[in-house]
Amino acid sequence: MRILTHLATGAIVLAGLVAGFAAPTLAADVSLARIPDCGTPQAPIDVNQRFSDTYAFPGLKLQFVYSCYVIKHGDEYMLWDTGHAMTMPNVAPKVSLVDQLAKINVTPQQIKYVGISHYHADHTGQISSFPKATLLIGTREWDAISAPKPAEGVNYKPFESWIKGDSKVEPLPLGLDKDVFGDGSVIVLRTPGHTPGHSSLLVKLEQMGPVILSGDAVHFRENYDSDGVPAFNYDRAQTVASIERMKKILANLKGTIIIQHDARDIGKLPEFPAFAK
Repeated sequence: MRILTHLATGAIVLAGLVAGFAAPTLAADVSLARIPDCGTPQAPIDVNQRFSDTYAFPGLKLQFVYSCYVIKHGDEYMLWDTGHAMTMPNVAPKVSLVDQLAKINVTPQQIKYVGISHYHADHTGQISSFPKATLLIGTREWDAISAPKPAEGVNYKPFESWIKGDSKVEPLPLGLDKDVFGDGSVIVLRTPGHTPGHSSLLVKLEQMGPVILSGDAVHFRENYDSDGVPAFNYDRAQTVASIERMKKILANLKGTIIIQHDARDIGKLPEFPAFAK
């Protein structure tokens, strides 16, 4: 009987050890698409004075674009930034974000998360179309949006449902990244400097490899290459540190940056409705 008892005990211990060393849960399939119309581009502008506090780009004119993105994680969806509002003069999208998502048979109710890089109007304009989504946004951005008297430049009106508590918000503490789905495949990176609580997004794709969506941590390639700082940024040192961090992440992971305002980066992803995988 003692031998049988010891054998049974050993079997239980062995089973526990096997369970403890079970293979980790595989990450869900992840894919990424650029929504093509999140604002109507204006004519090229001279970027030297406004977008460089050291006047590093004399004579350089660039046409900025407005972009937002959809990430598919298994059967779940996340939006990254929501572009300009349909009512914004001169730069309004010609097709709403909701109508563009309908082309891939995705409804607003299917969007689980909306990640917002920062509180400016060209990144937040259509968020009110997704009240069922959990808002992921830097704590300092959220504090500015939900303040009794938001400062000039803080586009707070589309966030009314979250401010009232009718929709769910998860403010992200400064200095802490957010593993959105818990498997390391989609991570909100803390990249302050452009604004106090600015974020970028890291998406790890199996075929294309890791991708960082810049938000406004950088605005164009020359700005990224030279660690340039726009004159209107919140904090110069934080901006430079955030750019350095993104460069090191991409070097270590052998990844790709997609600069959201640079028209030259549009071609890094397939043409919508196709997804990068």
